[in-house]
Amino acid sequence: MRISTARTRQSEQPTAMMLNSSNLSSADYDPWSGSLTIVFQGGRVYIYHHVPQAEYSGLVRASSHGKYFHEHIKDHYDYQRLD
Repeated sequence: MRISTARTRQSEQPTAMMLNSSNLSSADYDPWSGSLTIVFQGGRVYIYHHVPQAEYSGLVRASSHGKYFHEHIKDHYDYQRLD
């Protein structure tokens, strides 16, 4: 019997990272598609497309998540608002 040790796509996806920010509530990143989902404090949800994983890592490690978002992500990647 052959046992596969390969990780599945679903098991590699992280859960949403809560952010300590007055503007941003959480961020979730899908490394397979490069989609970054941002939930704002007011409840608005945006998906940013083709975001490199380094940008997600920078966002969650930044001392100011909002400042990093405005300087590195907003207006740099295509996005869509989810209603």
